[in-house]
Amino acid sequence: MILVPDTSVVVDGRFLSYIVSHAADEVIVPEAVVAEIEHLASMGKSSGVSGLAELLRLRDHAVSEGLMLTFHGKRPLGHDIEYARTGAVDDIIRGVAADFGATLVTGDRVQAQVAAAKGIEVAYLEPYVGTTLRIEDLFDPDAMSVHLKAGCRVFSKKGRPGAVVVDRTDTVLSEHELEDIALDIIERAKNTRDCFIEMDEPGATVVQLREYRIAITKPPFSDKYEITAVRPVRKVPLDEYAFSSQLKERLSSAEGILVSGAPGAGKSTFVQAIAEHYHALGKIVKTMEKPRDLQVSDEITQYTALSGDMAKTGDILLLVRPDYTIFDEMRKTSDFIVYADLRLAGVGMIGVVHATRTIDAIQRFIGRIELGMIPQIVDTVVHIDGGQVQEIFTLTFTVKVPSGMTESDLARPVIEVFSFEDRRLQYEIYTFGEQVVVMAVGGGRGSRQQPSRKAQRNVEAEVRALMPDAEVQIEVRNNRVVIRAQPEDMPYLIGKKGKSVARLEARLGMKVDVVEAQGPEWKEELPVYVKAQKKYYVLSVDKHYAGRSLAFFSEGRELFQGTTNKKGSIKIENESDMGTELSYLVQKQKFIYAVPV
Repeated sequence: MILVPDTSVVVDGRFLSYIVSHAADEVIVPEAVVAEIEHLASMGKSSGVSGLAELLRLRDHAVSEGLMLTFHGKRPLGHDIEYARTGAVDDIIRGVAADFGATLVTGDRVQAQVAAAKGIEVAYLEPYVGTTLRIEDLFDPDAMSVHLKAGCRVFSKKGRPGAVVVDRTDTVLSEHELEDIALDIIERAKNTRDCFIEMDEPGATVVQLREYRIAITKPPFSDKYEITAVRPVRKVPLDEYAFSSQLKERLSSAEGILVSGAPGAGKSTFVQAIAEHYHALGKIVKTMEKPRDLQVSDEITQYTALSGDMAKTGDILLLVRPDYTIFDEMRKTSDFIVYADLRLAGVGMIGVVHATRTIDAIQRFIGRIELGMIPQIVDTVVHIDGGQVQEIFTLTFTVKVPSGMTESDLARPVIEVFSFEDRRLQYEIYTFGEQVVVMAVGGGRGSRQQPSRKAQRNVEAEVRALMPDAEVQIEVRNNRVVIRAQPEDMPYLIGKKGKSVARLEARLGMKVDVVEAQGPEWKEELPVYVKAQKKYYVLSVDKHYAGRSLAFFSEGRELFQGTTNKKGSIKIENESDMGTELSYLVQKQKFIYAVPV
């Protein structure tokens, strides 16, 4: 009996096991198989490395057993190997078997069927199972994820988002055992319906094995062989989430939704519930995922990146014409552009983004999409934490004077961000000079807010560009700029008939006052910039107030009094009572200011 193996049975050892149990007179390995294995090994893929090892084992077995082993056939070009999925390499291998009247041994169903159709004798080998332990065996009913690392104890995470416990076992798996488990996963993904290899790169492979999303990593990408498998614990209907009927109505009518939350917060579970809700309403629902791990009804088609590009998937969806599309998850700039393109085309979109705060999900669009287009693309943001809806924002677009500004001629386009339940204004987003400002209003249209440090630097850069050598002090208060200058410099700053000031106001979008440095001291609050260091919090004000005694406040409450150093800073130890207070204020993003004493 003459046997001719193809690549699929060489790389995982199935062919060597087969010839040990079958009487073979001769083995002919096609040069196409050697070339394909060499190409995979050069790319650093595990199948190539294991394939080379199997060829050496095959040679050793042939020598020890007196089995005739030869190599035959033409060697395909690199381009042919790279595009082997077109069948060019398989055709060369079938040709070798046909030339010698040999039996083709393969683990590829398509290869086996084509060979049989051409009259070539075929031995089809079922997917290899190199270990009695499968990844599913490590899951119990409560496990959300299982984590395996060579030489380390196996552990799992159990519970639900927001209530997760780690369960460590005494089982320690070797690198060889992890390789066997990984090989079993990959082979089943290749040969089982509803299973996919989503990514296969040197050192990393991502597999969707039915409901299990599995990441396999190995050196040099990771320090050791590691397998992480995640699965949804259960599907939660939308009615089980604790929110008002008004929100449910909003979700039924909203067209551009963002679902935000930290990793593991329960975002995917929530969008699954939304998808099923839309499906129950008779809507056509599709998903865009990479990897495809959402657990949804069979009627909801799940798409991945077509040829690795979500933009191509979006083109297909425009032809399919869904009512709603779930985009899970959006990270790259191209993802946000595809989301916006589909939304503007009239497709209802539900996008999933990683964000620790609700407003951060909106800020992901800034700089990627034209600012004025954002409210047309996103109208509702739902923040998930601990598996529950924690906050909902809605967006509107208007032209107004931003909160804190007083002059009517400072009106500009503003994105208003409201909390859904009480309709209180939370944030305003608008342009400030050349910068985009996301201003926390804190629950009222008239709430007084101070400009960001970036805005302060923007003002300083504009003034310094006008008079680089002038001795001036620049202060920004309530979106109004006060320039304190020496008397001899004031005419240059003001300009003939006020033209210089007018140009500066036009560029900054703010009112500008020029006053004498010897004039009355500016009495309003000084912005304080807080920087966390290893042992201290450093509070800094404008260096004009270096060596001055100041009182520091937050929300109208005096925190402490102190004297700044020659740089205009003061240090507070982290471990002190005031350091603890500052830590809380910084975490809650509270505004801190100072006044001269």
